[in-house]
Amino acid sequence: MSDPLAWVLYRDDAILAVNKPAGLPTLPDGYRSAAPYLAGLLQEAFGRLWVVHRLDRETSGVIVFARTADAHRDLNRQFQEHAARKTYHALVVGRPAWDERVIDLPLRPDGDRRHRTVADPAAGKPAATACRVLERLADYALIEARPLTGRPHQIRAHLAAEGLPLVGDLLYASQGGRLQGEDGARLRRLLIADAPLARLGLHACALTILHPVTAASITFEAPYPADFAAALARLRP
Repeated sequence: MSDPLAWVLYRDDAILAVNKPAGLPTLPDGYRSAAPYLAGLLQEAFGRLWVVHRLDRETSGVIVFARTADAHRDLNRQFQEHAARKTYHALVVGRPAWDERVIDLPLRPDGDRRHRTVADPAAGKPAATACRVLERLADYALIEARPLTGRPHQIRAHLAAEGLPLVGDLLYASQGGRLQGEDGARLRRLLIADAPLARLGLHACALTILHPVTAASITFEAPYPADFAAALARLRP
């Protein structure tokens, strides 16, 4: 595993922003409590940190930690009030007919036996994701996704509901029996066997917050990791 110093995008006395590698959980894994995790590795290098938000294990990209209790309180407020602006790039199976749209679909976290976030117009909580197609690539597309609310697995659930599951995301692609039959077998191949990326196709590429001490707007940008960049290169003509 690389040196945590190499992940740093920004640091001062109040905050630490890093480019999280894919495959590393933000917090300890309940099933593998002794396995490395992001917050633990960073605390060994930088001292005590307060967790403000999380990224899934297989998601790469920018994540910010507080370095003081005061900074933690302020950042928590920003995330709770949706003042923090998050931008993701998603590699999906499918070619959307639209160029831009807001997916406005209520979601219910932990909504089925597999603990997925499910679309539920009746009992779900309001959820919206602004999407823009960046590139169409054969059987795939690169989509910019900006969550306007903060539901668990919001981007995965919204894009899957649009028929655009993330590369590597069998969990959400399988909803509604979509992996059954001949069409389902083809979708499974595109998701896994023939996919250009051997993990979840999601990268947190930018995060904008107000600095908890100065109140200045600050944006952290995380470049693509090697596997994500190589996947796009293989798909481009």
